[in-house]
Amino acid sequence: GALVLTETPAPVAPDAAAQAVRAALAADGLARFDPSGRAERLRRRVHLLHRVLGAPWPDLSDAGLPGLDALVDGLAADLAAGRPLARLDAEALLRGALPWPEAGRLDELAPERLPVPSGRAVVVDYPAVHEDTPPVVAAKLQEFFGARVTPAVADGREPVVLHLLSPAGRPLAVTADLPSFWAGPYAQVRAENRGRYPKHPWPEDPAAAEPTARTNRRAR
Repeated sequence: GALVLTETPAPVAPDAAAQAVRAALAADGLARFDPSGRAERLRRRVHLLHRVLGAPWPDLSDAGLPGLDALVDGLAADLAAGRPLARLDAEALLRGALPWPEAGRLDELAPERLPVPSGRAVVVDYPAVHEDTPPVVAAKLQEFFGARVTPAVADGREPVVLHLLSPAGRPLAVTADLPSFWAGPYAQVRAENRGRYPKHPWPEDPAAAEPTARTNRRAR
């Protein structure tokens, strides 16, 4: 029940700060240092490249993070200097820890957004570092008309799973093989939804149709 009368910042030794940061990363991952979630999104992109392409992309799993010296030293230096957790730029420190010149290809190999045939750029949902699953892109089914290949990342080595949505944004189908979907299940999806969404196009041959995010009337 004692009252604090005065508080004085005390200097922190760099080694002690680095040891504390490593312990926190091992226990909580990036969460404690990344309230905005931006560093976590970057971490997922890089870790997918580590899983698919291997070296020199670093292991950013919970077990690998404490061994990333550039990230640990940067966080430790900022905290030892008195910077509050909320003002840490973990994303910038993580970018600075990536290998060069490979880091210059990050946005090419693991982009934050992928263009779809309709012309829009759609956010890519990368899996958590402990999940061995492909990234996901969700967009309206009509926006993929005319596409004859499934989008992929990591130099084309990791196909993206497509969540094909109705005009109302509800899931209609999930596929990692768009040509097979057009040739098979699409016919049933078309039969079930063309009456429900008559203002939107449902061509018999989607692989040869014009992609669109608009209704028939707006397209005209």
